[in-house]
Amino acid sequence: MSDIIQLLPDHVANQIAAGEVVQRPSSIVKELLENAIDAKATKIELIVRDAGKNLVQVVDNGTGMTSADARLAFERHATSKIKSSEDLFKIRSKGFRGEALASIAAVAQVELKTKEKDSETGTTLYIEGGGFKFQEPIQTHEGSSFAVKNLFFNIPARRKFLKNNSIELRHIIDEFQRVALAHQDIEFEFFHNDEIIFRLRKGTMLQRVIEIFGRKLQPVLIPIKEDLDWIKLSGYVSKPEGSKKVRGEQFLFVNHRFFRSPYLNRAVQDAFEGLLMPGYLPSFFLFLEIDPEKIDINIHPQKTEIKFEDENLIFALIRSTIKKALGIYNIAPSLDFDRDPKLDTFLNFQNSPTSSASAMNEKPGQISVARDFNPFQNQDSPSSQEMVNLQELYDTSSEVKPSKINLFEDEEFDEDLMRLPNGYWLFNKGDKTLMLDLGRIHRILIADRNKGKKRSNQSQALLFSLEYLMNEIEKVKFKSFKKHLPSLGFEMTLAHENTLRIDAVPEGLKETMVIKFIENLFESLDYKTEDEFLLQYEYLWDKLHSKSRFDFIYKHEAEEVIKEYIKIGFPTYTPRGKRCFIELPLEELKTKF
Repeated sequence: MSDIIQLLPDHVANQIAAGEVVQRPSSIVKELLENAIDAKATKIELIVRDAGKNLVQVVDNGTGMTSADARLAFERHATSKIKSSEDLFKIRSKGFRGEALASIAAVAQVELKTKEKDSETGTTLYIEGGGFKFQEPIQTHEGSSFAVKNLFFNIPARRKFLKNNSIELRHIIDEFQRVALAHQDIEFEFFHNDEIIFRLRKGTMLQRVIEIFGRKLQPVLIPIKEDLDWIKLSGYVSKPEGSKKVRGEQFLFVNHRFFRSPYLNRAVQDAFEGLLMPGYLPSFFLFLEIDPEKIDINIHPQKTEIKFEDENLIFALIRSTIKKALGIYNIAPSLDFDRDPKLDTFLNFQNSPTSSASAMNEKPGQISVARDFNPFQNQDSPSSQEMVNLQELYDTSSEVKPSKINLFEDEEFDEDLMRLPNGYWLFNKGDKTLMLDLGRIHRILIADRNKGKKRSNQSQALLFSLEYLMNEIEKVKFKSFKKHLPSLGFEMTLAHENTLRIDAVPEGLKETMVIKFIENLFESLDYKTEDEFLLQYEYLWDKLHSKSRFDFIYKHEAEEVIKEYIKIGFPTYTPRGKRCFIELPLEELKTKF
């Protein structure tokens, strides 16, 4: 039998490795921006065409490279960041594996121009599909310019799976934001199709957050800071009124490196316990500084996951620091609803013979003192009424009597119905017990009522124009869907660079709901075609005019919705594929007892 195992050619191995490093244009943006930062650049330009499919270019004023280094940089595992395995556990740079440039060059056409500070000439080289084409001297500026063109030109199957430009551009913006937030001491400029998207100056952490996400975020941010011997925590979290239903403004950084951690995100959520509406998420921008030897960043190809020496301690630190900040800014609740008011009454100073007189003569800011009180003398015993109160408070021998709340008081409705604290309702339908989401059911009913009806897209002029302050990301989205708005009944114009003026809205949209609906458009729209846009718009419109499951508090309201739901056939799913109810496994629940 002949041998069947063989070594892969270099260009095939590089294309396979590129599958881990280069997933889409945003992957290239991340790698090139991080290389520029490692080169000690103080100003970085990102230039993108067609959402990165045809061009991703990063220009920096960093240290530059010699002609030999420029050529060697595109070899696999060529790096200046580490020299031994021990270096992997004290990494402070962004890149260190030496895979990025080789992977990018394997699936694109790459042109590099670079020059060191004290050199008279620089060098340029060109690589196409992993194959070196030429290298020659050139006059260029100090620093480096990487231009990556025609991504996946040699792998049509990979290029076919790229999303439309609006989605790919959003991924690029996400990567740009993560890098820019972590480095407030660097100037950034971001151009897409020759149009400026971001121009960020050097500044403080707060200034960088506001420049990226807009001035409307500033009033709802509160600072977070805690310095310990082994770790430092700083950043900002939003007040509860700044929370949103969609993710996108939740950022964790360690040693100026963005990372993801559902576990530490949970710490932030726990700190806001009791302060947020269900389903809402706070915005946060948290920066950790820790000894590199106490973390491992080499566990994920994109280096977005980090292993900590003791993650539980960091969880507790984040949670307690945010709770303390919320308390300092009078945001955390100050009432203790678990405290028995009888105890407060009983513990008041009532037994002193001079308490009444002292209270009469007491001045603001003074402390009342019973000067003739002697702790070694027998004091008057509590009154019989006080003894009764004390017995009620501490007597655990008496039988606890159940509450006599009638959950099924409406005799006209044959089925049993009960609301749970989380907003769901239990409903006995025949021999089955179902848990219902009345919010989703109500959305089905709204859609069913409107079925066959043509909704009026007539405009109604607002008595006073409304203004919506957009950030740069929302400006990009607005330009993509503004052509559809006049036919839907909206009249909107850009009053200033970042201010959207709303003069008219469709009939049926209350003035008090306009801003909320515009926010939902910016947060939720994600479409490829005009038909998809209209479908998503109609869904958001129906959702705005329907209730959530938390709005159904009273039993008679729930009964009316369920009766109508039964009439239309009791469908299991919404049009968007969300379940409206689940059946409780009663036999399995029995085993819990």
